[in-house]
Amino acid sequence: MLATVLSVLCLYGLLYQAFVLCLVPEQLPANTVDHQQFLGKWYFKAAVSQREADIEGFKELDNMWITMEEPVNDTLLVTGQMRIGDDCITQTWTYHILPGRDDVVLEGLPRRRTLLWSGKWANCPECIIIQEVEPPLKETDSEDSLNRYLLYMRQSDVNHEVVKAFLNNLACHNASASVRLPQEKEFCT
Repeated sequence: MLATVLSVLCLYGLLYQAFVLCLVPEQLPANTVDHQQFLGKWYFKAAVSQREADIEGFKELDNMWITMEEPVNDTLLVTGQMRIGDDCITQTWTYHILPGRDDVVLEGLPRRRTLLWSGKWANCPECIIIQEVEPPLKETDSEDSLNRYLLYMRQSDVNHEVVKAFLNNLACHNASASVRLPQEKEFCT
């Protein structure tokens, strides 16, 4: 009986994959990937989640760019320049790369997992996708309390095809709440 149930479940899984062709991104494990490829300037383009609440804070932004540095081994320093209305806001985040973990840990938020994904998933080898995940607030909750994907590009201008691929791939995974930055104002310096 158990073998029959397992066979039916496996067959269902294979049929589902055959008909629902959701692309799966390639994870870039933080503890083994060459960090040098991520250093430098990145322009934030879009955020996607299953819930509006996860991306609400990005809606007030006109544009944003970050620089990523590695001041010491296994530490990434990220400085963001954000334009909100006519104001420029600078914020800095420190991430730690820990042995045996495939994510980076944001200083001050040890429960948050920050995963790195290849931009090839959005047809952009020069992009990076960052996923931020926080576990449920209560043990009885079944959903993560945060789960969002952030698309960064090396160039400041918007490649609409890349953003469209990013949004479509995540929509296939039931993440359809999204924010695209308008970039109507000058970037902060």
